[in-house]
Amino acid sequence: MTQPTLIRRASGPRPLLLDLFCCAGGAATGYHRAGFDVVGVDIRPRPNYPFPHHQDDALAHLAALITSGDIEQYAAVHASPPCQAGCALTVGTNASQGWGGTHVDLVAPTRELLDASGLPYVIEQPNGKAEIRKDLSLCGEMFGLGVLRHRNFELGRWTVDRPAHPKHRGRVRGYRHGKFYDGPYVAAYGKGGGKPTVAEMQRAMGITWTDVHEELTEAIPPAYSEWIGRAFLATAALGAAA
Repeated sequence: MTQPTLIRRASGPRPLLLDLFCCAGGAATGYHRAGFDVVGVDIRPRPNYPFPHHQDDALAHLAALITSGDIEQYAAVHASPPCQAGCALTVGTNASQGWGGTHVDLVAPTRELLDASGLPYVIEQPNGKAEIRKDLSLCGEMFGLGVLRHRNFELGRWTVDRPAHPKHRGRVRGYRHGKFYDGPYVAAYGKGGGKPTVAEMQRAMGITWTDVHEELTEAIPPAYSEWIGRAFLATAALGAAA
């Protein structure tokens, strides 16, 4: 197992994590709960992001940090590059409704820069065609959430055992091909078709600090990144003790 060199890169008593393509901070909040300080970067204004952040192109920002050597202040990097180029909604439901369009796949250039950073990293993507290693897959049922929201994670320079995927308790609530299905989970994407309200999405994902529909549909539940962050810190502690 590759051990992350975490302890020497720290911000005070807490390690510092760089959150690229940060959106409104679903991932960041989980990492903060796990024990990190977090700095976000997003090309759009994100006034609801609950931690220090920069409005900047995420890859340009990362490249500048690498060139200047300022990347050394960080312990690890989380990146959630836009998924529209390969996610199941874009190539399926969204495409059928004319929403798919043409999207640039940023996964490969993100990975290239993360490899150049020398830091342990996480790349997050939804189920679909994005070319990432599925080193880790998480689901809302693992954390007792009201969404399924399957997400895949590529881990760079560190590893963790994959948790078992529990059986789902039922369906995602909403219409499918004109028929309504009830179930214990809500669909935290899109509008109409039996989709949940903003308040229902907030409760289902454990997100309270933003009520912007688009930000909620793009977010990962903080429970996911809290689990990843705690696993990373535990792995780092083992490496430091060895």
